Order: sequence, then C-alpha cells, then structure tokens
Amino acid sequence: MASPETSGDLAHAGAAGRGASAPDPAVRLDAGTISARLDRLPATRSVWKLVVLLSLGFFFELYDLLYSGYVAPGLVRSGLLSATTHGLFGTTGVASFIAALFSGLFVGTIACGFLADRYGRRAVFTYSLLWYTVANLVMAFQETATGLNFWRFVAGVGIGVELVTIGTYISELVPKHIRGRAFACEQAVGFTAVPVVAFLSYLLVPRTPFGIDGWRWVVVIGAHGALFVWWIRRALPESPRWLAQQGRLVEADRVMSALEAKVQAEYGRPLPAPAAAVAVSPRGSFRDMWVAPYRNRTLMMTLFNVFQTVGFYGFANWVPTLLIKQGITVTTSLGYSSVIALAAPIGPVIGLFIGDRFERKTVIVVMAAANIVAGLWFSQASSAVLLVSLGVCLTLASNIISYSFHAYQAELYPTSIRARAVGFVYSWSRFSAIFTAFIIADVLKQFGTVGVFVFISAAMVVVMLAIGLLGPKTRNLSLEEITR
Repeated sequence: MASPETSGDLAHAGAAGRGASAPDPAVRLDAGTISARLDRLPATRSVWKLVVLLSLGFFFELYDLLYSGYVAPGLVRSGLLSATTHGLFGTTGVASFIAALFSGLFVGTIACGFLADRYGRRAVFTYSLLWYTVANLVMAFQETATGLNFWRFVAGVGIGVELVTIGTYISELVPKHIRGRAFACEQAVGFTAVPVVAFLSYLLVPRTPFGIDGWRWVVVIGAHGALFVWWIRRALPESPRWLAQQGRLVEADRVMSALEAKVQAEYGRPLPAPAAAVAVSPRGSFRDMWVAPYRNRTLMMTLFNVFQTVGFYGFANWVPTLLIKQGITVTTSLGYSSVIALAAPIGPVIGLFIGDRFERKTVIVVMAAANIVAGLWFSQASSAVLLVSLGVCLTLASNIISYSFHAYQAELYPTSIRARAVGFVYSWSRFSAIFTAFIIADVLKQFGTVGVFVFISAAMVVVMLAIGLLGPKTRNLSLEEITR
C-alpha cells in the first residue's frame, strides 16, 4: 500500500497508466535510474503544477520573512521599538527586531537543515510552515520589545528550515532542462508577497483599525497561510530522488510511475528514453561537505552568502526607513515602498525567459554589478521619480540574484547531503544578516544613505569575485553530473 507521505494525488494515477510509463522490468531499479527517468520528462502541466504548489508555500514564507521593513514604522509609531539603537547592539530598536528574525533563521538553517535529509522533503516542508505561522500569530499580540523579539526568533527558526527544504524539494522534483525556470517560477510566485505586504502596510500601518495597531493586522493576515498547508500537502509527492537515495526504491518507482503516466497523457506521445543512469552516492554526513569537490563549493557558497545578504536585506528590510532618511514622510515612504515592491516578482518573471539560457553564475555576477550602480545612484537621488525608479532597479537586480543563487546552491551537492549542505552554507547569510541589521542602523545614523550603499557595494564586489572566479558551470546538467 502506498505510504501517505509519498503518494499524494500523483498516486491516484495508479496502475492504470503504469503499463505505458513504467520502466522496462529488465532495467535495474536504482537511484540513478530514478533520476534519469525524472530528467527525461517533458515540462507538462503536471510537472509545473508541482512547482506552483511549492511556490505557494514560498509565498507565505516570503510574506513572513519580508514584512519586517514594512511594519517597522508602525512598531516605532506604537512605541514598542525605536528607529535607532542605544549602542550598537541595543535590544529595543528596529535592528533588534530584524536581528531576532535572522538569529532564528541562522539556527533553523545551520542546526535543522538535516531534518529534510532525514525525514523527507514533504513532511518537513509541511511542519516548518505550520511552525512559523503559529509563532507569528503569537508575536502579533506581544506588548513588549522582549516578547516581540523572542517570538520573531521562534518564527525565524521555522522559516529557516522551510527555506532550505523548498529549494531542495524543487531541485529534486523537476527535470534538469527546466531547473532554472522552476526556481524562477518559485521566486516569481513567492515575491508577489512583497507588493501584497507593502500594500497592506501602506493601508494599515499608519492606522489602528478597530483600535488595534495596523502592524498587528499585517502580521495576522500573513498567518492565514496555515489554512492552505494541508491542501498543498495533499497534492505533493515525496521527492523520488530522496526516496531512492534512502533505499525506498519501490516507493520511488511508484511516485515516478504515477508522474510519468500523467506526463505521458499530457504529452500525447511516448516519453523520451532515459539517459544512462549515473551512480548516486549513498547516505551522506556532515563531513562529506569537506571532501573534494564539495569542500571548495562549501567555502565559496559560505563566502557568497555572508556578503549577498548585505545587498539583499540591506535594501529590502530598510526601504521605508531609507526613504524617510532621504526626506520622505512616513506615509509617503510606505506608498513609494509599495510601488517599488511591485517590481519584486518581475525579476523572477524575467528568469522564466532567461533562467535556462545563461549560466547562473554569470547572471549572479552581472546583477551584482547592477546592484552597485543603482544603489550608489539611489544614495544621491532626491526626486520621487528617480528614487522609485532606482528602487525598482535594485529590487529587480536583487531578486534575479535571489532565484539564481537558490537554484545554484541546490545544484552543487548530492541528494545524500543536499538539504544539510544548503542549510549550512545558507545559514551564513542568516548569521551575516544578524549583524548587518545593526551595522546598517549605525552606518545610517553616522553616514546617512550614502554610507549604507557604499557598505552594500563593497559586499557586492566580494559576491562578484567569489562566484565569478570559483563557481562551476551547471546549466543543463543533471544533478548527478554536477555532483559526481
């Protein structure tokens, strides 16, 4: 009988389509064969449905991850937090709220990334989503800076686990020829959360509907994601690559056969023959990240993640505050931020057209350079049109980098250690963000917006050097080819 954790709605295809889509009985069933069968699949509706469902989970995650900057003026207005800190690491400023989130993200990614390797992508995807939804709901009713920061930390742990799991899940569920576009789709759907949270903040943060602070409404509205968890879960199978790597070959075959049957029905003709199977490594451990060729990749991605977060969150978490520093009022800055936020999903939408045309490392380097130019220009701008235009450019560049590197780092490791390795290297971006929040707050106080963007530009130079000089090519290669 099919396990409820692995079948999902794909199992309903059952044996009816198995005769046309199952592998020849003479072909040995192993992890390499499962991967080869998956990589030959055409990108039909059923394949994209899996990507969209995971992308919906990413939407709720980004809503909770990125509302910090948009509710910050409301937290200051309500008296819970101050705009700046008393001392570099003060615990009552906006920076402490942002740092609490990233502290949780650091713990979730570095200490809990292994959970998806041990218990499966599907279960961890579901329960981490429930975890941070409940934590955010509790946080919305806090009345002190300490309570606010504690529950933001707890939510961050769940979000960190979810970030690792979704990237791993998508990389293993889609064929190699659409991997870049799949991550672009995930980010495009996910980043629609940014204009949603920005617009809700614009409407609610300056007000107190029914006598309740507007920022609380923004947080509570985000908690509705839990309502969709079980619906999304029912339609997702377990990763057949993970099942096969765990030695659960019958279950992996069942998931693959059901998916093949659906894809073939939509494709309208026999599926292409699988390529020759590539050997898949057995179960791995933490130390496997530190042997060739993964050691250099681990060091490269750790360095990259420490510095990329300065550029991404240095702007995303501080948009309204930076605009206020440029002389814009609180309400107007939230309005401008909402317009800038409309560009958030456009970057990944562009990725749907270029995601598998260019090497991901090349895209990262070029967009990091664009980030430098637009950021330094933004720091000198004063007119509303130019500020918004450059804000849009910064958002586009950052989000193109985002979908590219999420795909890239998930490609660099084998299935046996993919979640824990991605969790480890990605955790350093969370660690960096803890201190980046305080550093940017201090730089903003001492040197203004110009100082902030000089700091961000220096970080982007390191990003360009790390990926440009050390990154391997991955375009249109199977995961097994990249990681052998």
